[in-house]
Amino acid sequence: MSVQNDAQKEQEKLINPAVLQRTGFATALGAVFATIGSAVGLGNIWKFPYLAGANGGAAFIIVYLISTLMVGLPVMVAEIMMGREARANAIETMRKLSPSKSQPWWLIGVSGALAAFLIMAFYTEVSGWVFAYVFKSISGSLLSTDPEVTSQAYASLVTSPFQSLLWQWIVLALMSLIIIRGVSKGIEATTKRLLPLLLVLLVIIDVRSLTLPGASEGLRFLFNPDFSKLTGAAILTAVGLAFFKLSVGMGTMTTYGSYWKDNQNIPSTTARVMLSDLAVSMLAGLAIFPAVFAFGFEPSAGPSLLFITIPSVFASMPLGNIFMVLFFLLTSFAATGAMLSLFEVPVAFLAESTKMGRVKATVVTAVLLALIGSTAALSSSTMADFTIFGKTMFDLYDFVSSNLLLPIGGLFISIFAGWFWGADNIRKALSNHGMLKNDLVVTGLIVIIKFVTPILLIVVLLNGLGIV
Repeated sequence: MSVQNDAQKEQEKLINPAVLQRTGFATALGAVFATIGSAVGLGNIWKFPYLAGANGGAAFIIVYLISTLMVGLPVMVAEIMMGREARANAIETMRKLSPSKSQPWWLIGVSGALAAFLIMAFYTEVSGWVFAYVFKSISGSLLSTDPEVTSQAYASLVTSPFQSLLWQWIVLALMSLIIIRGVSKGIEATTKRLLPLLLVLLVIIDVRSLTLPGASEGLRFLFNPDFSKLTGAAILTAVGLAFFKLSVGMGTMTTYGSYWKDNQNIPSTTARVMLSDLAVSMLAGLAIFPAVFAFGFEPSAGPSLLFITIPSVFASMPLGNIFMVLFFLLTSFAATGAMLSLFEVPVAFLAESTKMGRVKATVVTAVLLALIGSTAALSSSTMADFTIFGKTMFDLYDFVSSNLLLPIGGLFISIFAGWFWGADNIRKALSNHGMLKNDLVVTGLIVIIKFVTPILLIVVLLNGLGIV
């Protein structure tokens, strides 16, 4: 049977040049690094640690872990599994695996690709701020213990049309150069270098943060289980975060899965990706919150923590400017891995579904992102008064992608995999066609994907729409 399959693949290469040109990750380790790089992003640096601390510490983390096993991880497994089976981009994967050509399952891929594009439209702007702060920290212009000064520095950046567009376009140009080099020489090679550096820098800052006087208050904020804060709203937050943190529902894992090797153990590897993502989040919390509490600052979420509070915190400690530079460097590394996976979704679709090559597909995607993304970049300056449904373009892209497209995409991925593609195909794919003896794990995943994940994703969707 394997001889026939190999012969069929070779014949397919001769018939279809696109298959011949298609590459994947060169090594299993490279696939792991790239997938972790996709999951790890700016949310790991400030959002997860803050939400954990504000919603019960260790109690919240326990709910988050359970939710990840029920929501985020099953969808990740389904996406990577189907991408590897189809060996195609997110849209074509759903076309290939659909039990009937008349069924519009390919719209799931369209939803994912659109979500990836809209996220990039505003994520490149936030990443541009991070890259700008690397240079600002090197110059010493952020070295002030007064939050009013750091607040003014942040405001001058985001309200300047020139700076906003410049840094967004710098980010787009950098990502384009990496994507053009291909999957193994571009994405894989970059993430294999950046992730270890990110971890090293995090550990260095952790050591400094934990040795500050009064750092224990930050540890209590993160790890003290306070079940009184574990309200219904906190549980819903944990469930939603478990889904959004793993970069699922946006076509990235389907696209990356199509580059995985045939003999890679998907359930085992995705579990390691999930735990690595959590570890980075916790290390980021250890880097930030002991220092925040040591110097008497408030642990607020969002840009105010990342771009206003953090510079003031580092300015308050000896050799603070050095640690500030290291912090924004590692933050830029985290942003890069996530952006590459998002960028690859539309590039893979254009390169494989049209006659344009990878270089042209990358340029077209970058130009479109520069045009659409500029409306997000200018949302705090020249387009601040332009709103749709009361939202600036930045907020609108965020809302449509995060609150609508991602949970809808994840919901239909789990429904398609569990109920239409079916248990038999899942067993074949996750056992590497009988090469792995993991029946118990696969059976558990099938039950969760069919019965548990869809219900929880409906809750995530209703919560995002403000209904629940």
